[in-house]
Amino acid sequence: MNHLSTFILAHDIGTSGVKATLFNSFGDLVDSFTTNYQTYFMKKNEVEQNPEDWWKAICHATKHLLDTNKITPINIEVITFSGQMMGVVPVDKEVNPIRKALIWADMRASQQADHACEEFGEDHLYQLTGNKMTSSYSGAKMAWLKENEPTSYHKSYKLLQAKDYIVAKLTGNFLTDFSDVSGTNLYDICKKDWMKELIHFWGLDIAKLPEVVSSTTIAGYIKEEIADQIGLLSGTPVVIGGADGACAALGAGITQIGDTFNYLGSSSWIAGVSDTPILDKQKRTFNFIHLDHSKYLPMGTMQAAGNLINWVITEWYKELAEENKSKAIEIMNQEINDSTIGARQLVFLPYLLGERSPWWNADIKASILGLTAEHQRGDIARAAMEGISFNLSLIYDALIESGLKADNMWLFGGGANSPIWRQMLSDLYNIPLTIPHDVNETTSKGAAIVGGIGVGLIDGFNEAKKWSNQDFLVQPNQETKEAYGIAKNQFIQAFHATKALF
Repeated sequence: MNHLSTFILAHDIGTSGVKATLFNSFGDLVDSFTTNYQTYFMKKNEVEQNPEDWWKAICHATKHLLDTNKITPINIEVITFSGQMMGVVPVDKEVNPIRKALIWADMRASQQADHACEEFGEDHLYQLTGNKMTSSYSGAKMAWLKENEPTSYHKSYKLLQAKDYIVAKLTGNFLTDFSDVSGTNLYDICKKDWMKELIHFWGLDIAKLPEVVSSTTIAGYIKEEIADQIGLLSGTPVVIGGADGACAALGAGITQIGDTFNYLGSSSWIAGVSDTPILDKQKRTFNFIHLDHSKYLPMGTMQAAGNLINWVITEWYKELAEENKSKAIEIMNQEINDSTIGARQLVFLPYLLGERSPWWNADIKASILGLTAEHQRGDIARAAMEGISFNLSLIYDALIESGLKADNMWLFGGGANSPIWRQMLSDLYNIPLTIPHDVNETTSKGAAIVGGIGVGLIDGFNEAKKWSNQDFLVQPNQETKEAYGIAKNQFIQAFHATKALF
């Protein structure tokens, strides 16, 4: 077989759209294409998407990629997936959605989560699932569905994750993988088994949950009746893939103890690798199962990173951004540089969407403190970037305090393109940051690697190290340590002083 004419097609089912990416079996990026879809924001904390929009986007993106690159479907060796986590996609036996999907950002099930904590104890549940019991996770959402929409619940044959719905649509098989199931809060991640007591407490039917398999499993083959819709050959192997955070880790070559990474996109997270879940006494961080399911990904995530920077650009650099967004970003970075560490004593709490790690408070809001007539918009932009960075450094501190080993850190996602931001993070973590060549393709790359392993194109998980291509290294600057220490302390004080207001 000529590996140069053999392609892996990876789909990343994100919040704003599906990104279809083609890699050859050596890990070279051929091309990628994104198709967007709508998110429905309803009443307070209710956020949904239509699973049929995901399917249409996948079909459109696949055909576009193949046509543009003049690739015939026979050269696609495998199709595989990375997907947004912690949703609920109720489907019937024919894989038709019963209603719209409740996605990760939906927080309507807080009552169901609270009841579970009262019954079993928050600490006990954290020990078993490696995660805090909150309305973010799928289990509480399933309980909400049963209580509030019993007809939809009873009509459902299976309750799936985003990528698992697409896999079922392609193959007719209802499966999930270890990384995605660890975002349900219904799974004992040490014993690797469903938590039957909790499932029984919520009155859920265990038969509605899919079978759990390794991320590299061939879930099935593209059915004849669906092949034309997606533009691939029937019989093409479908590898189940994994959750987006776990795929991002593998795509950065995070496979061994000591490997860590920071994804800096719309939201942001930090994760490392361990042989056992790493539990934090204050429950600031959480754990998912790695794509190599003999390992774990201890991690912490914050809700608004790039989202907040986008807000700053839209509101404070509006005219520039309307004319040329790249130029607006360039000018903003220059003005951030012209400000000082601590943004001339301006504090920006970056909680546009409430917060997960380290505070776990859905009610806190963003705020700017210490504003004077002397402050300029560059100070506000710097305070916003510092606010995100301080919150991330608190997550990093929590992971290290809990016992995570960190020998190196990769930084990727759109924020890694900013020289000032990556230096700021390196200084705060006091660790060198490795920047990959393709900062925006890491998640798709992780999905492609599991697809390649699944069909035998790639030998194993450690091959991910060969796929991760270092562009350059950012070294921490020791001279900024004291100034950042003072500013970070102010940030923590500001959070505690204002949280009661919300």
